[in-house]
Amino acid sequence: MVKYRTLDGTFGALADPTRRGIMLDLQKGETSVSELARPYGISLPAISKHLRVLEDAGLIFRERRGRVHYCSLASDPLREIDSWLIRFRQSKRRVTK
Repeated sequence: MVKYRTLDGTFGALADPTRRGIMLDLQKGETSVSELARPYGISLPAISKHLRVLEDAGLIFRERRGRVHYCSLASDPLREIDSWLIRFRQSKRRVTK
C-alpha cells in the first residue's frame, strides 16, 4: 500500500467533496465507518475506498475494535498544508482584478 505523505497526496485526497465532508464529520471526534457512511447514502465499500485515500494521505487514523472500525483525524498533514499556505497569506503582493 502506498503512503502519500506529500502536499500532492494531501491535496489530492482533499480534492473530492465526499472526502472533505468526511474530514468535517471527523472534526467532531472519532466516528465509526458506518456512521460516516450514513449521510452520504453510499455503500460501505464505497466509503471504505474514500477512507483508504484519506488514510494513505495520512489525514486519518483507522482503528479496529472488535468488528467495528473507527476513524479519527490526524493533524500532521493539515499542519503541513497550513505552513505551506502561510507563505501566501503573508505575501505583500496582492492581485487585483
